[in-house]
Amino acid sequence: MRPESTNGTGGGGLAVPMDWLCAEYLADELLRRGGLVETGSLEYVAGRRTLALTVYLSDGAAPEERLDEWLDRTSHGHPWPEWVRERLAERRAREGEGEPGLALALETWRLLEETELLAADLETLPAPPAGAAVDESARVWLPSWRLGLPLGHLSLHLY
Repeated sequence: MRPESTNGTGGGGLAVPMDWLCAEYLADELLRRGGLVETGSLEYVAGRRTLALTVYLSDGAAPEERLDEWLDRTSHGHPWPEWVRERLAERRAREGEGEPGLALALETWRLLEETELLAADLETLPAPPAGAAVDESARVWLPSWRLGLPLGHLSLHLY
C-alpha cells in the first residue's frame, strides 16, 4: 500500500513506502523493548538501521513468522554484509532504481557502511586466559553495522 501523492512531503519529495515504514517501526520497537542502549544514541541508531534493513530485505512479515530467520541473519559468523549486498542487487534487478523502498534501503546501507563508531573490536581481540575478563580498552573505528548487528540480534532474543 503506497501513498498516491506526496502531499505534505514538501512537494515532489520521496514518499515512504509502507514496507519500509513497517520495517523501521518494528526495528524501533524491538530496540526500545530490549532496553539495551539509550534511544537516540549512535549505537541505537546503528541497531535500528541494521534491524530495519534486515526486516526489509527479508520481505517483512510479522515477527512471529520471521523471528528465527532474523536471528539467523544477525547471528555472529553469519555473512550479513554479503547477504545485504546480494539482496539489494536482487531488488535492484527486480524493481529498478526508482523504487522508493529500495532507495531508502540503499541509503541506509550506505550510512551503515560509511558511519564509523569508536568501539572495541571484539573479533580481533586475542582470547583471554580462562576466567579472565576481555580487555575492551583498545578501541578502533568500525562501520556502524558492526555494532548494530549484535545489538539487533540481542534485541531479537529479548523479544
